[in-house]
Amino acid sequence: MTINPDQLIKFSPMHRLQWEDAQQKDVILYPEGMVELNQSSAEILKLCDGTRKLAQIVSDLEEKFSTSGLTNDIIAFLEVALKNGWIQQH
Repeated sequence: MTINPDQLIKFSPMHRLQWEDAQQKDVILYPEGMVELNQSSAEILKLCDGTRKLAQIVSDLEEKFSTSGLTNDIIAFLEVALKNGWIQQH
């Protein structure tokens, strides 16, 4: 599955993204279990709110972290997230 840059990206309603004190990290919760996220992954998913396309997510993250060149890493993660059903495109 590949990310379509012309579609909005939103977090799946079948999953929940939240901070877990026990793990001291953000996690994805779903009926079958839980996925622990590193900070980068969590920051990407927090922007998948259905109002942003790929370019806006990249721009927002590059601005937040005062860097550039994140596009390929973000696309790679979003494709994994899409394949795992954590995000949807519309």
